[in-house]
Amino acid sequence: MQTVVLAAGEGTRMRPLTETVPKPMLPVADRPLCAHTADAAVEAGASELVFVVGYEAEAVRSYFGDEYRGVPVSFAVQEEQLGTAHAVRAARDHLEEAFVVLNGDNLYDPAGVDALFEAAPAIGAIEVAEPRNYGVLSTDEGGDRITEVVEKPSDPPSNLANAGAYAFPAAAREWLDVEKSERGEYEITDVVARVIEEYEVAPVTLKRWLDVGRPWELLAANEWKLGDLDRRVDGEVRGDADLRGDVVVEEGAVIEPGVVIEGPALVRAGAEVGPNAYVRGATLIGEDCHIGHGVELKNSVVMAGSNVPHLSYVGDSLLGTDVNLGAGTQVANLRHDGADVKQTVKGDRVSTGRRKYGVVAGPGAKTAINTSLAPGLVLSAGATTAPGESVTRDR
Repeated sequence: MQTVVLAAGEGTRMRPLTETVPKPMLPVADRPLCAHTADAAVEAGASELVFVVGYEAEAVRSYFGDEYRGVPVSFAVQEEQLGTAHAVRAARDHLEEAFVVLNGDNLYDPAGVDALFEAAPAIGAIEVAEPRNYGVLSTDEGGDRITEVVEKPSDPPSNLANAGAYAFPAAAREWLDVEKSERGEYEITDVVARVIEEYEVAPVTLKRWLDVGRPWELLAANEWKLGDLDRRVDGEVRGDADLRGDVVVEEGAVIEPGVVIEGPALVRAGAEVGPNAYVRGATLIGEDCHIGHGVELKNSVVMAGSNVPHLSYVGDSLLGTDVNLGAGTQVANLRHDGADVKQTVKGDRVSTGRRKYGVVAGPGAKTAINTSLAPGLVLSAGATTAPGESVTRDR
C-alpha cells in the first residue's frame, strides 16, 4: 500500500514557530511531527512513502531522504496549497496501486493506522462528544459501511468525526480532478464521495487522534508522545542530579549537579541542563539547548539552539529555535480569574482551552534581564524586550 503524506502546508496558524520550518517538521518528542505519521504507515506495511511538499520543502527532503526505515521515499511538489484533493493530485504520477492518504500534521494511534490498511477501502474516524463541529460519517444500520460524509451537520447521523485518514482503491487515482468547493479549494471529501458510490467503504475508529494546527496543540502532541517514552540515559549525568521517572537523556547531552528532572521529559543530544535546574511535566529540551542555573522549566517545548540561561521560570510554553531568555525572565501561565488563556491566531483572539498556558516565542526572539511575560503572549521571530519590562501584548 503506497502512502501519501501531506506535508506541504505553511502552517500560518502556528506562526511564529513556522517562520523557518513547515508545520509538519515541528518537533514532537524525538522526531518531527510528520515522522510519527510516517512511522505509523511503515509499521502498518507501507510499500512506499510519497511526501507532498511545498513550503520549506527542503526540510522534509533532507530528513527523510530516498529511504526511510527501509521503505522507499519519493516527493511530489504542490506549488500552491489549493486543498487536499489538489495536494493528492500532485502525487498522482507516483501512484500505481491502492493508496493511503494521511495528514502530516495529524497524530494517529499506530494501531488505528494498521487497522485502516487492513480494512481498505476505509476512512479513519474518531468518536467525539460534539460531532456538529466536524465532518461526520454516516453509516448503514450495521455500522459496517459508510454511506456519506456530512459536513458540520445540525443533526449528526453519528458521533464519528472524519479524522482525515483515507485508504483508497487504485481507481481513486483517476478521480482527483474535482471541482472547486464553495470555499475555493479542491476537497478530498469530493473524491471520498465518489469512492463511497463505487465501493463498500469501512469506518475505522481510531482510539486516539490529534490535529496539530495551533501552538497549544503542539504542546498537546508533545504531552502525548513524551508520555510514550521509556526511561533511557545515554548522556552524562553529573554529581547528585536526580532523574525521576521516564526521563530520556540522549548521548551527547549533559545534566549538571543539583538538577532534578521529573518525567516524562526528553533532553536531546548536545543539550546542557543545570546546575540546580528543575525540569518537570512533559518537557522537550531540543538539540544544543542550554537550561542554566536555577531555571524551572515545566511542561514546555524548547526547540533546538535555544537558551534559558539562569534564574528564569518557563511554564506551558513553546520556544522556537535560537530563542534566548535573559536572566530572571518570568513567564506567567495562569490568569487571576482562572479562565482559559487566550492567544491571538491570524488576528483573532482564540481560547486555547487551557487554564495554564504561557508564551510562544518565535525563532531568534530575545528577552532582556528581569522581563515578565503575560499568559498567551506571542513574541514574533526576532522580537526583543527591554530590561525589567512587563510585556502584556504580542510583540
